Amino acid sequence: MSVSESLEQWVPRTRVGRLVKEGKITSIEEIFERNMRIMEPEIVDFLVPDIKHEVLDISIVQKQTDAGELTRFKALVVMGNYNGLVAIGSGKAKQLRFAIQKAIQDAKLHVIPVLRGCGSWECMCNTAHSIPFTVVGKSGSIVITLKPAPKGTGIVAGEVAKKVLRYAGIRDVWTSTRGYTRTTYNFAMATYNALKKLFYFVKPSDWVRG
Repeated sequence: MSVSESLEQWVPRTRVGRLVKEGKITSIEEIFERNMRIMEPEIVDFLVPDIKHEVLDISIVQKQTDAGELTRFKALVVMGNYNGLVAIGSGKAKQLRFAIQKAIQDAKLHVIPVLRGCGSWECMCNTAHSIPFTVVGKSGSIVITLKPAPKGTGIVAGEVAKKVLRYAGIRDVWTSTRGYTRTTYNFAMATYNALKKLFYFVKPSDWVRG
């Protein structure tokens, strides 16, 4: 079944879902401005049809049960529209494709807007190519600092953080990291948590959209 067919058959279970299906909410920005929560993945499918995703990591997790050792796949996914929206999701299942599907659904429930701008004193172009100010994100042992960079710098970061930042629509940024960055989940989540601060520290009316 295609996404369009599933959306036609979608029966919303939450107030936000019903408002979206009835056309009373027409953009995902309205949900954030009204401080509502996304609790159905179909909301993102409906409002952001161009959103993309990429698998960041796949691992095998084992659990000891009375019936023996249970082995499952764990998938980690980054999602975004390259224009101010980003999410991280994870999922576990006995089959890999179901683990990825669960991770995608989980990511859709954790989409956040990212405030972009030009906070670099070397640039001051007032366009949404970087971030407006320095932010710090933490997950596990990893602490990452994101700093505004002038145009043309690119994303100076580790590969995992670079993918998360790229999906958020950030093109120029400096980063510094402390901790065990080989842990893909914590590295991605630390970057995501830093980006989340760009939304919570600024009023919706002050957003810079690219």
